[in-house]
Amino acid sequence: MGGGAEGPGGPEFTEFMEKAIEEHGVGFHKSMADLPVLEDGVKRLALISGRTGDNPRLLTESIDAGCTAIYLEKPGAPTVTELVAMKEQASKAGVTVLMGYNKNVCKYVSNTRDFAATIDDGHVTFVSNNTYEPTAESLGECFERNAEGMLKNMAIHELALLVSFYDVTVENIESVTADKEFSSMQTLKGPSGKEWTDFDKIKFTIKTKSGKEVSVQADRCGGDTSFATVTDKSGKEVFKHSMPDEEDEANVAVLEKKYPGAMPYFFSQDPDYTTVKEKVAAFCAKGSAPEGIATIDIACETLRVAEFLVPELQGQLSGDSTTCAPEKGCNVL
Repeated sequence: MGGGAEGPGGPEFTEFMEKAIEEHGVGFHKSMADLPVLEDGVKRLALISGRTGDNPRLLTESIDAGCTAIYLEKPGAPTVTELVAMKEQASKAGVTVLMGYNKNVCKYVSNTRDFAATIDDGHVTFVSNNTYEPTAESLGECFERNAEGMLKNMAIHELALLVSFYDVTVENIESVTADKEFSSMQTLKGPSGKEWTDFDKIKFTIKTKSGKEVSVQADRCGGDTSFATVTDKSGKEVFKHSMPDEEDEANVAVLEKKYPGAMPYFFSQDPDYTTVKEKVAAFCAKGSAPEGIATIDIACETLRVAEFLVPELQGQLSGDSTTCAPEKGCNVL
């Protein structure tokens, strides 16, 4: 334990650590440099889930520690430039980097995509909600803690779906249109007193040059249920699947009792994160194909799309822009 040992949660973590050491032989270290030397023939997997700004350093340290596979949480890095550099560094070292985009393996996503494929011109909308209070204090803390912004944090999962399944790349975007009636952007003070500008909710539709159309909606204060819908040509909703669904609710209830006070989305996404982690671990240990798991290539393009969308959507909401397409002069990163 470092300097946080005496802070909030410190004593509880110390208790957990001591139990894990005694019952499972888990090693706890203050830094990657403290890891034991890797024995011949032993494979090492790193799971990087820290502050986004620390990820480039942590990836370097993981490679130096002999890791042959890395599970990297979204969005991977603060900027496209940094994530591409991380990708190239890992490739040069022969290290595979797989991403923690759990919604790529969610059943509500796969079921929605499967249904949409059965009807003509079905339009899919992916909806991501969270449970922050709709107050300046709550959202200001959220904006500061997630300083990379909503599209690089909360809604990055949905952008990864668009890149993975809907041919969305910066170059293939024909247009992006914000739903101005739904969307909202605020400038709020965080706990430090510094002001942050971000979306508290956003909805937009992307059309691609290859003929696909898909929408994303994200709301910081929308509740604890995320879902996807399919609408027909007339705009009528003909399919909806939520996360959690009825089958998942029993597991959510168990986890709520076991981990009181945790953010609700941890409970609803637990099965999918378990799936992602098991597939990445199996890849490292056995070489099993990590089917459905997003690669760092997907992550790079997803972050490019996020960086492309942010100024355009901000412009549309502030009245400085209209429907955007790269050939109309929008910045392609």
